[in-house]
Parts: sequence; C-alpha cells; structure tokens
Amino acid sequence: MITWIIIGVIVVVLLFIAIGGYNKLVALDQRADQSFADIDVQLKQRQDLIPNLVETVKGYATHERGTLDAVTQARAAAAGATSVNDKVQAENMLTGALGRLFAVSEAYPDLKANTNFQQLSAELSDIENKLAAARRFFNSAVGEFNAVRRQFPTILFAGLFGFGSDKPFFDVGEGERAALNAAPPQVKF
Repeated sequence: MITWIIIGVIVVVLLFIAIGGYNKLVALDQRADQSFADIDVQLKQRQDLIPNLVETVKGYATHERGTLDAVTQARAAAAGATSVNDKVQAENMLTGALGRLFAVSEAYPDLKANTNFQQLSAELSDIENKLAAARRFFNSAVGEFNAVRRQFPTILFAGLFGFGSDKPFFDVGEGERAALNAAPPQVKF
C-alpha cells in the first residue's frame, strides 16, 4: 500500500512539473510571437514609407536607377516574406538597399535640402529606432524561450508538446555580419 502511495505521489509531482513546464513554454512562445508581431507592425510602416521616399529621390537622382530599383525590389521581397527567416533575410536586404539610397542622396544637395525628403528621412529614422527596440525585445523573448526549452526537466517533454526546436533570433544575417566585421569606419577631419 505504501509503495502505491509513493508511486502515486511521484506521478503527481511529475505531472505538476510537466504541466508547469508546458505552461511556461506556452507563455514564452506567445510572448515571442507577440514581440515578432510588434516587429511586423514596424516593418509594415517602413515598407509603406519607402515608395514615397523612392519617388522623392527619383525627382532628383534620375541617374541612380539601379539603386532605386534595388530598393523597390527589396521592399517587394520584404513585403512578400512569410516565415521568420525569410523576413529576416528580406529586411536585411532592404536595410542594405536603403543604406545605398541614403548614400546616393549625399551626392545631391538639393535632395538633402528638400523638405519632403527630410521629413521622410526623419520618419524612417524614427521607425528604425522603434524596430531596433522591437528586435531587442523579440530576441530577449526568444532567448528566454530557448533557454527554458533546453533546461532540465523541460527538455524531457518539450518535444512532445511541439516545442522541439529553438526559435530563430532576429539577427543581422551573414552578409551584414561580414560587413560589420570588416574594417571599422574611418573618420577624417
């Protein structure tokens, strides 16, 4: 009789551990999904802003057709991306294309002085700051989810409940990482 009581207590304890771990994983999964939705909102605002920016630049920089086409194509790819990995890659391409677009604008003083361009640049800068904050929050949520998923005893049953793999981080990507690891920018006076 005592053996059955001990076995019953062990089963109940294991059941509570499994339920607690499952609930923790669900909550962290939901938090990561919610934080990615916040990134999606900022990405959509950025994508909506880009056509106006491209049209403004077109009026001044008609010889920069390749750069404008690259921004338009990168925006289309970003808008069509569905998975987290696809979105990360597409948004990194778009960020690079926007960087080249702003580099082009440096060669056109009239464009830089244009009120519409300045306003669009300020809005884009604000969105980029919000995106950076949303990405940090998302990566924090993903890091916490992945850590709990890998911890003992959660790792024993995480796969059984559909949490068998880590969530991907929103990182700069391999292409951007190579650029970041290159020589630091030089400042000359």
